[in-house]
Amino acid sequence: MAEFAGVDRVRFDTEIQPVGEPVILRGLVSDWPLVQAGRQGSTDLADHLKAVAPDCPVRTFRQPNAAGTRFFYKPDFSGFTFDVETPPLSELLDGLLAGALQDSALGDAVFAGGVPVRDALAPIARDNPMPLLDPAVERLTSLWIGNRTRTAPHWDLPQNLACAISGRRRFLLFPIEQLANLYIGPLDLTLAGQPVSLVDPREPDLDRFPRFPEAMRHARVAELEPGDALYMPSMQVHYVETLDPFGVMMNFWWRDGPEHLATPFMTLLHGLLTLRGMPARERQAWRLIFDRYLFQDDEDPMDHLPATARGLFGDPTPENLARIRAILGRSLGR
Repeated sequence: MAEFAGVDRVRFDTEIQPVGEPVILRGLVSDWPLVQAGRQGSTDLADHLKAVAPDCPVRTFRQPNAAGTRFFYKPDFSGFTFDVETPPLSELLDGLLAGALQDSALGDAVFAGGVPVRDALAPIARDNPMPLLDPAVERLTSLWIGNRTRTAPHWDLPQNLACAISGRRRFLLFPIEQLANLYIGPLDLTLAGQPVSLVDPREPDLDRFPRFPEAMRHARVAELEPGDALYMPSMQVHYVETLDPFGVMMNFWWRDGPEHLATPFMTLLHGLLTLRGMPARERQAWRLIFDRYLFQDDEDPMDHLPATARGLFGDPTPENLARIRAILGRSLGR
């Protein structure tokens, strides 16, 4: 995987982001106060975080030692191998520090994932700014705090800059084109919001998932040290391991495109109502229509019509967007 050092916003905008490939950005956030505190020791970093909002509740996943370090489904998909808690930030950090001192293989696997850095925790983002992003652009900033844990391969809709603050992180990345070889689990019964691969990359069951080696042929590995960052474009499938007994990461998520864009997962669900079970010949005809009006980038399919005749397929004005929502609402409400 490509690695860069000394990247500024101009170079990121012109040389890295447009390529649409994941890259490692060595030392990008090494001067952050959080990273500097972590270099003094886990206790210093925990104290730094607790000083901001010790009583802030954080959504935390806890898994008993017997279930291992990979957060996953029960064998019959009747539930998950972990429980969800909401301890105060100070309690979470104290518990992780106590476990890290022992680095015991007998403790629970614990991580707080996607903790929003806003409201009470907003000073964390303010004091540790992302140098590659325009501060005026809205984005989601979140913390990931835990011990030796593993997250199943999944994709995210936004672009992502994942910054290692403390502890090493190993990422295994797959292009979305390998979806069929990753054996994705339920789309609407998910561990934490996103569909995941059923394959354990550390111990793949090749009798059950025989195409996974083909996915691995296209995989890339990124290992981050504190101060490093990983840029992941939208829809990059990734598996993450925390390699040390105490780890903290901060992510910056954002989407390019107009503000009205909702998640295309809604389109997928709508397609279940309108396309699933349709005769194959009709379905292929609609695929051509979708390709023409939604996915074709080399020309405007409405270019031969005057603007006044393009209707809902014209410019996404507030009036057109409102009409589209109204039509869909009436259709789905039947």
